[in-house]
Amino acid sequence: MNSPDIKKVLDINEIKQYLPHRYPLLLVDRVLDWESGKTITAIKNVTVNEEFFNGHFPHKPVMPGVLMIEALAQTAALLSFLTEGRKPDENTVVYFVGIDNARFKRPVEPGDQLKMQVEITRRARGIWKYTAVASVDGQVAVEADLMCTMRSAADASQSA
Repeated sequence: MNSPDIKKVLDINEIKQYLPHRYPLLLVDRVLDWESGKTITAIKNVTVNEEFFNGHFPHKPVMPGVLMIEALAQTAALLSFLTEGRKPDENTVVYFVGIDNARFKRPVEPGDQLKMQVEITRRARGIWKYTAVASVDGQVAVEADLMCTMRSAADASQSA
């Protein structure tokens, strides 16, 4: 459990200290709560001026599923760094190792707020496993089991 002096909410500037992603691929706007080694809840505010809506789809803008999965993965990476009590340096890379059981339940459109909840289910031999769910207004939009690993940039070309 977090000690009382550990901040449980992170704003965008704090998030940028933990994630190397930048616009247009930084997909976490705020962390609402987290518990070390267990769970995190974060949000992505989906706005019509995001570049991907120009082509997906001009007549009916919908957030691409792969970007919803990416937002969940970024949330998972945040939880991992917060759990380890460290911020990544320029040599740290977090990679997907696997995505299982991904299901898309509802479209995400401009004006929606994607609420992402990620739970660590296992951590062994450098592999982190998570269950992840993103919802809009209490309705599940996407759920998946994710696996990631942290590597140094020098080791990044090595297989997981």
